[in-house]
Amino acid sequence: MAGRLQGKVALVVGAGSRGEPAGTGYAAAVLFAREGAKVMLADNNRERANATLSKIQSENNIAAVYEADATRDQDCQGMIAACRERFGGLHIVFNNVATYGSGKITEVSAAELDAAWSINLKSALLTCKYAVPLLKASGGGSIINIASIDGLRAGFTANVPYAVTKAGMVQLTRVMAVHHGRDNVRVNCLAPGHIHGAFVRHLDPEIRELRRKAGPLGTEGTAWDVAWAAVFLASDEARWISGVTLPIDAGLLAATPLSVRENLL
Repeated sequence: MAGRLQGKVALVVGAGSRGEPAGTGYAAAVLFAREGAKVMLADNNRERANATLSKIQSENNIAAVYEADATRDQDCQGMIAACRERFGGLHIVFNNVATYGSGKITEVSAAELDAAWSINLKSALLTCKYAVPLLKASGGGSIINIASIDGLRAGFTANVPYAVTKAGMVQLTRVMAVHHGRDNVRVNCLAPGHIHGAFVRHLDPEIRELRRKAGPLGTEGTAWDVAWAAVFLASDEARWISGVTLPIDAGLLAATPLSVRENLL
C-alpha cells in the first residue's frame, strides 16, 4: 500500500536512534518516507539524525535533518519554520522525544523531575504550539504523541518521573483534539508496551523474557509495530479518529496479573 502519505510533509521529533535495535523515531521516519512523505528529521544529535537520513535516502526517498533541542522554544520555532521553508508546509507531527526517570516519589530528586518534565512533555507542548498554525495553514493534519503504557498503569519498575510525564502526553492529546478539531487537526496518542528497542536494550535477558511472556500474545514487539500504527494515524484512513490513545502492547492492558499467571510460570 505504498503511497499512503504521498504529498504530505512529516516532522519527526527525535528521529535519531540510540543504536540497535531501531528506535521508534527512526522506524516512523523510515516508514513515513516509504509511504511517500517528505520527512524533516529533528534531533539534538546530528549524527543519529544523519543515520536516519542515510537510510531514507538509500531508498530514494526524501528527508532533511534539522538539529534541534526540542526543550527550547527557539529550536521548536526553528524546526517548524524549516518544514515550511524546505518542504512548503506540514501535515504530520510525530512527538517522540523521551528520557528515563526512575524511582518512587520519595526517592526522586527535583533535578530528575525537571528533566523528565522538560524532555518528555515540555518538548511536545512547544512543538505543538508552533506546529498547529502551520498544520492549519497546510489544510490540516495529524499529530501523533508517543506516551507509554506506564502512563496508563503502574509499570514493572518504579518510575514516577517517566510515568507521570507520559500520562501528561495522554491528556495533552485529549485536550488538543478538542481544541483544534475545527482546524482539521487530528491528535492521537500511541502507548507502546514492552517493545524491545534501543531505548531498553540495556535490560537483562531475564527481564526481557518476562516482559515478553506477560503479554497475552506472548510475542515481543519492536519499534516497527509502533511505527506502522503511526502510519495509519497519519494517513487519511484515520481521517475520523482523534483524541484516542492506542496501546501497542500485545494485549497487556486487557489483562490483570492473575489472568496471565500461567504465562509467567
